[in-house]
Amino acid sequence: MRVLDGSIHYFHMERLAEPARTFEDLIVWQEAHRFVLEVYRAAAEFPKFETYGLSSQLRAAAISIPANIAEGFKRRSLNEKERFLNIAQGSAEECRYYAILARDLGYVKASALSAQLDKVALLLDRYLKGIQRHRISEAT
Repeated sequence: MRVLDGSIHYFHMERLAEPARTFEDLIVWQEAHRFVLEVYRAAAEFPKFETYGLSSQLRAAAISIPANIAEGFKRRSLNEKERFLNIAQGSAEECRYYAILARDLGYVKASALSAQLDKVALLLDRYLKGIQRHRISEAT
């Protein structure tokens, strides 16, 4: 973990790297963005009548994940960072349900979406726990 201007950012889960200068440097954001691209590709195959239904809901929830990571990146307060990451986690779980529904309706094979979503959820969890550990260590 590195502290830069009073804020903390994690880049690689296994080792310390150079400080992230932008949210795009964060591995968690990169994987979340990759998930959004996969969602868009999958949603393009949904039936036309789902354009303003499931397809739209899934895309919006997916976009919310990296968007909240990006917004939280510049927040100075660790509590605010945690809040935005928790919102991203909620959006990831919303996507998990939409992927299950799309699979059960026969629109997609959810395995590819699920695998990438699992990766994003794990990284989000680790990033959030790291920030929480840092907040606790600052308090002592």
